[in-house]
Amino acid sequence: MAETRSTAAQVARRAGVSQPTVSRVFTPGSRVSPDKVKRVHEAARELGYRPNTLARSLNTGRSYTVAIVLAYLKNPFYPEALQKLSERFSERGYHVMVFFAANLAEEVDGVVEGLLAHQVDGIILASTSMSNHLTTRLQELNMPFVLFNRGQENRSLPSVTSANYDGGRMAGRFLAAGGHKRIAHIAGWQKSINGRDRQNGFVDGLAEYGLTPFAIVDSHFRRNMASNATLDMFKGPDVPDAIFASNDHMAFAVLETLRCDLGLRVPEDVSVVGYDDVPMAAWKTYDLTTLRQPVNRMVDETVSMLLDMVENGIYPDGRLEIDSPLIVRGSARVPEGWPDVVV
Repeated sequence: MAETRSTAAQVARRAGVSQPTVSRVFTPGSRVSPDKVKRVHEAARELGYRPNTLARSLNTGRSYTVAIVLAYLKNPFYPEALQKLSERFSERGYHVMVFFAANLAEEVDGVVEGLLAHQVDGIILASTSMSNHLTTRLQELNMPFVLFNRGQENRSLPSVTSANYDGGRMAGRFLAAGGHKRIAHIAGWQKSINGRDRQNGFVDGLAEYGLTPFAIVDSHFRRNMASNATLDMFKGPDVPDAIFASNDHMAFAVLETLRCDLGLRVPEDVSVVGYDDVPMAAWKTYDLTTLRQPVNRMVDETVSMLLDMVENGIYPDGRLEIDSPLIVRGSARVPEGWPDVVV
């Protein structure tokens, strides 16, 4: 015998509220008193009630689904960010669909074309590339989207990033203030604004101390490229005494290469600074000094920005940048008088 599903009317009677109140409780953005919300959720739990999301979609014209486009999950920053994005959207009554596209504009375009066919309510693009043509098309279709941890030349586009230039500048100043003279940069992909901004900030930070980079190698935010770049830097007689890596994913590879392949001490022989402050950075194995990307704030702002567009038709002015504090651990020499000597 088929199981009989509980109805909204039964939940309303059990909770002592009207049936429209039950509907509002399970509709994102609706205003219901905390007491009624609690009573409705308790009644729904007792009766095993599950809201009819198909009916809700038909009534509102929305799918209550958000798409997230990623290039990969190898960088540990993104699994953490993805989990937090999923949690925040779930709290607001939205489902999340995850799509993967390589860092090629044409592939990202193709994925997003598919997303439009799925009739998602909004799109978060965390993949590095996105063509100007696609950006224009999304705007023409009035499709809400936010670039997460991805900037574009057009600063009017809705995006949430860390303050990448300021973070790179802080890394350069910190290492220079620590007495280092041969400071190298394992750079992020220079076709991405994040990579370019961090590099430009780093170069300017060194210039304030009268220094120029020992070397800059575009390693595309990739571990294997960062490891190879590190090995190459130490082949000759003149070698770096400090390295700033444009993300923690590469910094971990730099640390392992220095210690395991080259037999060097960190920070006695070489200081290392990363960027992201993923949870692994605090592990004793790495003890990485790094610029923190404030993932909780970035996620909260991204969710708020996208749902303001979806639910209220409120579009942001453009890019939001969130400060990246320097988290000092044991992988880099600490300047005398820190933190007063570096701002």
